[in-house]
Amino acid sequence: MRITVDAVRQLTFADGTPVTAASAVAPLGGGWLVVPDDATIAAWVRPDGVVPVRLLPPVESLDAEGLDAEGLDHFSEAAGTKHLKPDLEVACPAEVDGEPAVLLLGSGSTSRRMRGVLVRLAEGEPVVVAGELGALYARVGAGLGVAADQLNLEGASRHGDTVRWFNRGNPVAGVLPGSVDLPLAGLVDAVLGRAGADAVPVDRPRTYDLGRVAGVGLAVTDAVSLPDGRQLLSAAAEDTPNTVDDGPVVAAALALVDGDSVQDVTVFPEVGGRVHKVEGLALRAVHEDGVQLVAVVDDDDPGVPSTWLELRVALG
Repeated sequence: MRITVDAVRQLTFADGTPVTAASAVAPLGGGWLVVPDDATIAAWVRPDGVVPVRLLPPVESLDAEGLDAEGLDHFSEAAGTKHLKPDLEVACPAEVDGEPAVLLLGSGSTSRRMRGVLVRLAEGEPVVVAGELGALYARVGAGLGVAADQLNLEGASRHGDTVRWFNRGNPVAGVLPGSVDLPLAGLVDAVLGRAGADAVPVDRPRTYDLGRVAGVGLAVTDAVSLPDGRQLLSAAAEDTPNTVDDGPVVAAALALVDGDSVQDVTVFPEVGGRVHKVEGLALRAVHEDGVQLVAVVDDDDPGVPSTWLELRVALG
């Protein structure tokens, strides 16, 4: 593969507030819904600006004296609130009653992170519904052979009526990236409360060995499906011993996968002289010799606006 960066921008809302920790992106109503993992509010990137979209209610917490504090919309390790975040890491195109929507999913590992969210438009305005999916996360963990508190489901791709949901894995700790397949309609019904989360089939568990860069194993951060059924996976070589703590990212890469066979792995070019940890991918266009992608970057810094990248990938 050959990766070309066509455009780079920093994401901020209209008032200049940074869009931080971008971890997923999907098309929505002529624009793109960018989902952070450190907030309850997403960014709708439209031609006329970047609009906030509330995904979940503010999270109630306790202050230092054990009293109810004001609800929180942003979370960080420095503030001691990282454990409270919903950690939405997946954005996948979907439909609700035949109308376009975006399906968002938490990463797992705690009950706060085992929720699904559906975003659709009604008369041009976002309408949001959330649902608890704990029973489904338990079955996904069992299918992958990963303990519930070690799940880190960071990416998903859609091919037809199937969603392939990816566990990031942690090669440093000996856990390979993996995936399971689920029916999109079943996921949507579970989020909407039309069916139980424990009724969604979980099939075809797989693992992937994406190799190493500078001695650090690559772990999956997101995925998109190609028309021929193959997958493009974004991956990061992050030197951390567990699924909770951030570590230095020595490289980011794109992997071409067919089933459980890794066909090619190419390191992303540095942008501005630094490695960007791509955490969200979306397909913009398909050409005879490759694809155009949108990618968003989580720099693991609550004070830094997320980076938006427009990419061309020659598949060869």
